[in-house]
Amino acid sequence: MVETKDRRDFVLKLGIGAGITALGAQAVASLRSLVPNVSYDSPTTVKVGPPNDFPDGMKFLPDERLFVFRDGKTFHAISAVCTHLGCTVRAEALSQVQTQGVEGKSLRMTHRFLCPCHGSKYKGDGSNESGPAPSPLAWYHLSLASDDGQLVVDLAKPVGHDFRLTLA
Repeated sequence: MVETKDRRDFVLKLGIGAGITALGAQAVASLRSLVPNVSYDSPTTVKVGPPNDFPDGMKFLPDERLFVFRDGKTFHAISAVCTHLGCTVRAEALSQVQTQGVEGKSLRMTHRFLCPCHGSKYKGDGSNESGPAPSPLAWYHLSLASDDGQLVVDLAKPVGHDFRLTLA
């Protein structure tokens, strides 16, 4: 009789332990389901096309909200996101091409940038000229993709206004 009671207690404890383990595993699985497996953030490096697709001057890329400038074999990229509230700035052609020294390098400016939301104005190098914008437009790092030779913009890597990508 004592042996039957010990066996019954053992089976009861085994059942309770299995139930607690199952509930714990289900709780862990439920909590894990709250953490997504996928990041819905935009990629930080974007291929924007082969260098030959960019004419001399400026090209606007609306999906990336980015201006890519080409002067011969030299490229640079400027953000089209206003630093005030994030509106997309538009480029306005200057009546005359201006040359300005920007951080020790000569830069031909053919456009200036205007924010349609609150009137911020930026010079052709992205520096803020007037309006509520607190800082200049960002310049982004450009490189060439090793696999297909396309221009790659790293939107997570702002660079100084002296940055230029010059192709050989």
